[in-house]
Amino acid sequence: MAHVVALYRYPVKGFTPESRDALTILPEGRVAGDRVLGFRFANSAAPDEAWSRKYDFVALVNTPGIARLNVRFGHETRRLRIVADGAVLADEAIDGGGRRCIAEAVACFVCALDENPLSAHPERLPLRLVGDGVTPRYQDNDAGQITLHSRASLASVALAVGDPGLNELRFRSNIVIDGVDLWEEQTWVGRKLQIGKLCFDVVKPKVRCLATHANPQTGSRDLPILATLKNVFAQEQPTFAVALMTSGVGGSIRVGDEVSLV
Repeated sequence: MAHVVALYRYPVKGFTPESRDALTILPEGRVAGDRVLGFRFANSAAPDEAWSRKYDFVALVNTPGIARLNVRFGHETRRLRIVADGAVLADEAIDGGGRRCIAEAVACFVCALDENPLSAHPERLPLRLVGDGVTPRYQDNDAGQITLHSRASLASVALAVGDPGLNELRFRSNIVIDGVDLWEEQTWVGRKLQIGKLCFDVVKPKVRCLATHANPQTGSRDLPILATLKNVFAQEQPTFAVALMTSGVGGSIRVGDEVSLV
């Protein structure tokens, strides 16, 4: 029987994941506590509380080295703690002064990286720490959407790139399942999926970006994931995982929940 084996959310867009035993799914089709903050470039025209594309932010797609940071957000205390190689870069509340201190610390770290989107673009500074810390807003898609992949598909990609320990965090999914055939989830697009007590629409395949090349521990671009997906698996666009939307209501899903087509 197909079932959930791991759940994740990502409080700060592009940064450290949180492994969870359960996720709260909001009626609008987003994970509570997911992408509630982000580090946006100064020259982005988007208001602080509005969605915008990933390329307006410091993210793995343009700054692979941020994978080295350990970023923890206290959802109740509203404090953001950022640690690099054991050294605390920032530990502040996300109020006015705290936001500035946090953004400056991240900008300093990013500018010291060999590959970064700031040094050659001073117009992107100062960084803005955006988001209220509550509302999930900064997903890759402005509709939100929840992402799901299977361990079988992960194993297939791992074999293709020659890395049996391929870390699923490269793909930053919210839901990971087991008990299905490899790539089976891709055949579910256009169908309804039951996870625990919740029903989802499987709306589209998830097209990947350069963020998947970043090693989640070292921050180095060490595997050609995009080329592998296109060339080995004959994909027109590099695709891994699927995007889900809730079918009208929210609720909770948990590790161990059964997964089935409706």
